[in-house]
Order: sequence, then structure tokens, then C-alpha cells
Amino acid sequence: MELSGCQILIETLIEQGVTTLFGYPGGTVLSIYDELYKNRHRINHVLTAHEQGATHAADGYSRASGQVGVCIATSGPGATNLMTGLATAKADSIPMVAITGNVPMELIGSDSFQEVDTFGLSIPVTKHSFRVDNVETLAETVREAFRLAKSGRPGPVLVDIPKNIQLDKTEYAPKGIAEKLTDSKPDTALLDQAVKMINESKCPVIYCGGGVINANCSEIITKLIEKTDAFMVCSMMGLTAMDNSHPKYLGLSGMHGRFAATKAISECDLVIAAGVRFTDRATGNRSKFAPKAQIIHLDVDSAEHGKNIDATLQISGDLYFALCYINSKLEPQKHPDWEEEVRGYKNKTKEVSVPKCYLLPWQVIGAVNCRATPETNIATDVGQHQMWVAQYYNFKKPRTLQTSGGLGTMGYGMGAAIGAAMATGNKTVLFTGDGSFGMNLNELATAVSQKLPLIIVVLNNGVLGMIRQWQNLFFENHFMSSNLERKTDFVKLAEAFGATGLRAANLEELDEAMDKAFALNSPVLIDCLIPDEENVFPMVPPNGSMDDIILK
Repeated sequence: MELSGCQILIETLIEQGVTTLFGYPGGTVLSIYDELYKNRHRINHVLTAHEQGATHAADGYSRASGQVGVCIATSGPGATNLMTGLATAKADSIPMVAITGNVPMELIGSDSFQEVDTFGLSIPVTKHSFRVDNVETLAETVREAFRLAKSGRPGPVLVDIPKNIQLDKTEYAPKGIAEKLTDSKPDTALLDQAVKMINESKCPVIYCGGGVINANCSEIITKLIEKTDAFMVCSMMGLTAMDNSHPKYLGLSGMHGRFAATKAISECDLVIAAGVRFTDRATGNRSKFAPKAQIIHLDVDSAEHGKNIDATLQISGDLYFALCYINSKLEPQKHPDWEEEVRGYKNKTKEVSVPKCYLLPWQVIGAVNCRATPETNIATDVGQHQMWVAQYYNFKKPRTLQTSGGLGTMGYGMGAAIGAAMATGNKTVLFTGDGSFGMNLNELATAVSQKLPLIIVVLNNGVLGMIRQWQNLFFENHFMSSNLERKTDFVKLAEAFGATGLRAANLEELDEAMDKAFALNSPVLIDCLIPDEENVFPMVPPNGSMDDIILK
């Protein structure tokens, strides 16, 4: 049957299993939006407050569901507003497809109204970019975008469709869902070598990154940890790879990691690194990372091997296959001396006095943790609150955390929380700071219009907390532009958007607010007042090592 380009686009999106997409209309996509209107019973479009919010929502949707997230924007400023969200998804290997309109092809390069080189701009911040120059190739291009987004190391793909291509007609033949490309099988000789190294290890650590989540390896990684009697540490992206209550779980390592996790890496004799990039925030001074250990690096992306850390053994290919193979060949291990040593690391904590006149971050996070279910989505913005969540929240299931790990995007949280809530229908809690929330609070309008079961917890200390912490520790308390000095009333703001606004300044008020928030099934904001001098510890200074760790 003969269809226009915009009809073909909608049919192909539906064909690829898309039920929800996020976006904002504009001149060069109005034909697409007209088709969305005609097909609104088949595909749901969520109008966000800003195109960047649409990309973060598609990102959060993908992280929570494991599906490809989709967003749409017009040309010019609409397209440029997508770029931060695409870069965020690329840094964290999140499968997304972004659709942009553009001026007709004959006007490209003529400085037309709302014209920008979307294709050129997007190349550094996407896994791949397409500009469709012929309506006959549109359907296959969209299918290929979905295939690329979810194959190998996932990532965002952009499809730019000029206006004339949307209106041109051609024959359309429906096809099935574009299946992801099969990952290559790792070399079994290398896997056998890994088995030998693990069997010989006395003090092993398994280091999990986002690749474990992307490859759906949580169950097998837990089995491997139990069989090897290893401890599990993780990067920010690997936090939900294992039930945090497991006795072998040590948690986040690196700059703001838990003491026991970072110490275990510094003292172990073997690091089995699965789906990690060895970013600088995770390793600190790379020459001092895991100084006593051999390193086995398992990753689907061979480009990561040797990029930051020269592992003893580098194994590329299907991570799930690799972990299953290793697990099947291993002898069950027991390391009682290592167990006792790490138990000592876990007990190395400082006593914390609990003032009654104000709230501390871990109290707020604990109040959510004791009311949430294992299925509750936890989203964060970026800053101190993000690190506190990583340290204190007890995740039970994979894909229940939406956070910007690689790019560190302030303003990510509201969009991501909206996407996660829409993907799962589950209660979603956004932890944010008053600084981060100032960058994305416009998406409260979206949360209210969609009637989402969303709780926004603002850890309000009146400052840009992480900036202030660095100025405190490394810049002689020169608090330049980190004290916000704003008079925003978040409770009134929430009510103005149509949400419920609550405030908590002590434990009694916190419990009352949390009970009310979890009882509601609509957007709620809780303004939690915390002290501005509270810092995130432990902390390994930039380019530092375990020798330099600051405990308090």
C-alpha cells in the first residue's frame, strides 16, 4: 500500500513495538503529529514541558523497561534541546531512538527558519545518526535505528527526516520487530584461562557495571558470586545488579563509594570486571587501582579493553554467555580469611550523632526505603543526593534505578522519573536537590497531566551541595556561586503545578509526609530541609587512591 513518509514513520514505530513516545511539536513535525492524532488509539504520545525532558523521559523509560525509548522533536531549537539527553544516554549505554524533523531538503544549508545541522550536531552524542534523503528508505532506516540502538553495546540513535520526505509517498510493506544483532561468542580458550585465574584466587572481587544490567545478567552474576565466594562491588550503573541485602554485596566503589567496597578492590588479588568502563570516578589514580590484583575484563565492547585500564585478561563478546560459561566450569570456592578481612572493612564506620533539630540525608533515604517495595523505581538528579542514594538506598531488583552516571546531567531526574513511571506503572521516587530540581521542575506539569504515582523528594540545603563540598575541601571555602540564596517555596510551587506539596524539617514531620505521599497515587513533592554543611563521605580525592581516602 502507498503511504506518505509520516504515515510510514508511525506504522514502523508501531511495528517495532512502540506504545509510548515523548516529545514536543513544532513546524517541521506537524505532519507527523497529525498522524499521531489519527493513531492516538494505537500509540501514546506524552507531551513534555521541554524537549530535553522528552529525551530524559525516553531514557528513563528504557532503563526501567529494558525496551528502546523513543522521543520526537522539531528542527532547530527543538533538535538542539535533545542533545544533552542524547549525550546522557550515550554515556550510560541506553537504547533510544530520537526522531527529528527538518526543513525540506532543498532548503538545507540555506539558513532557513529553525534550520540547524541536526545530523552533524548529533554525531558525537549518539551511537549512530541518520538523515533520510529518500522516502523509499525511511522504513528500513527506522528499523535499522532500532536494531542498532539495542545491539552490542546499546546507545541512542537519531533519525532526521526532512519535511519533504514526510510528505512524499511510496509503497509500504510491514515487517516484524527488528531483532538485535547476535553478540559474538567470547573465545572459550580465554574463558578457560579466566576460570583458572578464579580458581587460583584467594581474595576475589566481582566488579559490576551497567553492562550487567543491559545484558540481563543479574541472576547469573549472583550465582557466580556465591560460587566463587567473591564480594561484589559496583559502579554507579551497576548498583541494581544484585539484591543489596545479600551478604556478599559491598556496594558502590570509587570516589564516593562505600569504604568496604573501595578497600576490597585495593586489597583483593583478583578483580573480575563485568560490563564496566573503568571511568576515572571509579578508579581514581589508575596506576594505583587494584594494585595487588590481576584483572579480568569482560565486556561486549572491545573498544573498552585497554582504554583506561590494562587488564591482565581481556575478553570480548556476549557477557551473559561468558558469565554462564565461567560459572559452569568453576569449582565451588570458600575464602574464610578473605571473608573475615572484608567483614572488618564493613565494620569500619564512624559513629553518627543524630540531631533532632533537622534532618540528615540518610534519614530521608531510609524513610523512603522502609516504605518502598522492591519494584519501586528510584530516580535521581546529580549531586550530593545522588551519592547519598548510591550509598544508603537498598535496591532489590535490576532496572529500579534511573540516574545519570557517565555524563552527570543535572536536570535529568524529573524526565527520567516520568519515563520510568510510565514504563512500569509502579510508584516512582525522585531524589533531587534544590539545585538540580531548579533545572527540571517544569516537568512537574507533565507528571501532573499524566497523573503519575510520583514522589519528588527534594533534599533542600539551599546550596549546590557537591560544588560547595569541593570548594570546602579543595578551594579554601571560597563559596563562589554555590550558595543559591533563592526564596523558592517548593510546597507552593508544587501546588501551583497541581501536585501535592509537603514539607519536613524533622523526623516527626518526615514520617507524616512520607505516609501521606505513599498513600497517594498522584504527584507529591516533599521539601526536606537538611543542613548545608553535610558532605558526602567517604571521598577519594580526584586522581587519588585508597591511601588518600577522606572518611569524615
